[in-house]
Amino acid sequence: MDLVHERRGDGPPLLLLHGIGHRWQGWKPVLDLLAAEREVIAVDLPGFGASPPLPPGMPYTVDSALGVLADFLGSIGVERPHVAGNSLGGLFALHAARHGLVSSATALSPAGFYRRAGYLYAAGMLNLHRFAARTPESVRAGLATSAHGRKLMFGVIYGRPEQLDPRELLLDTRALLEAPGFRRTLRAGRAEQASRFPTALPPEVPITLAWGTRDRLLLAAQCRRARQLLPAARFVPLPGCGHVPMGDDPALVARVILEGSSSPIRLPA
Repeated sequence: MDLVHERRGDGPPLLLLHGIGHRWQGWKPVLDLLAAEREVIAVDLPGFGASPPLPPGMPYTVDSALGVLADFLGSIGVERPHVAGNSLGGLFALHAARHGLVSSATALSPAGFYRRAGYLYAAGMLNLHRFAARTPESVRAGLATSAHGRKLMFGVIYGRPEQLDPRELLLDTRALLEAPGFRRTLRAGRAEQASRFPTALPPEVPITLAWGTRDRLLLAAQCRRARQLLPAARFVPLPGCGHVPMGDDPALVARVILEGSSSPIRLPA
């Protein structure tokens, strides 16, 4: 299926995957920094942003997403790219590494490391955020014009929402509200947390885990669990950053992704 995407820059290909309810534009703060050294491909995942939903009968699972992404990459002539993902996209990035589909994986606050209570908390916060997006656009626009209003509206998602572009934030709320894949993806997350995360990642694929110190959606216990389950991964804390760190500290996030995708795949001797 066709996925709406933004492609720019030169160098080794780097696929960027957003989180649930988001869109490729969430990577805008870091896009040019990355494109200076990579060929960047930022996609709208199926059922999010401007990409169509999955075909009827196809479940919103990790395997479905990886199959669609593999077909998409083949259609644009890209093989085994580096990948960086945030939240849901981070989960996909790690599973893509498990299947040997990528040259490296950088996961920013990846989903999938919660237990039942963590899943219920995150799902509740996401549903609340989506419910708030139903308020009249004039109300949301009024709140978004002030730094205090942006903190009120987006403080769970970002560590520093006051520094973000109000126009992009309003478009983000609309994308969250209108995403046809939201509910089915969120429901699929129950099964993901019930099945233990696969720790047998290929040793030749460099893995980076990065977590915002102000992540209020996927909390610190999940960060600790991720580090325990993936002890060979490089871990980088993101001081002052929230769950979607690209807008909180673009320079730091771009540096982490570039470093994570700088080493060639370590093929066995």
